Amino acid sequence: MSEQPRILPSIRKAPAGRQPAVAPYEPLCAIFRRYLHKEKLKFTPERALILEAVLRKTGLFQAESLTEDLRRAGHRASRATVYRTLSHLQDAGILKQVFFDNKQSYFEVVAGRQANDYLICLSTGKVIEFSSQKLRQLRDEICREHGFDPVSHQLHIYGISPEGRAAEKG
Repeated sequence: MSEQPRILPSIRKAPAGRQPAVAPYEPLCAIFRRYLHKEKLKFTPERALILEAVLRKTGLFQAESLTEDLRRAGHRASRATVYRTLSHLQDAGILKQVFFDNKQSYFEVVAGRQANDYLICLSTGKVIEFSSQKLRQLRDEICREHGFDPVSHQLHIYGISPEGRAAEKG
């Protein structure tokens, strides 16, 4: 068996050595298939393409950018199919939808990946993802103090970025 994650043959591969690290396709595909079977839905080629494209994402992404990525790769997946599949991927526990304001939502792959936290600029809308071992240690300490077993966390810090401060002054 190959050490590379299985890639659907119809999706163009990135040049060797430049392919982003992706969550393993096979286990997440099995999770998604079980979810769909439980919901009496089919694992269609379109859903497989969308799952594969989602797993190639390394950070936050928007549904529209995913639709454009599929179109640029020569695949025809309607906007409605992309949104429905993203919803199913959320319900299956593979994705989470992140809202920073009421204007835009983003998606992030959570299955098999380290959770990220976010700095959000209230002035520019800029979002910076970060991961902090110190923050996870603090979370674990707080959970222990209250008898909780930590499963996950999400932290959004709202503030003004240097670019936002410059824009406010100018």
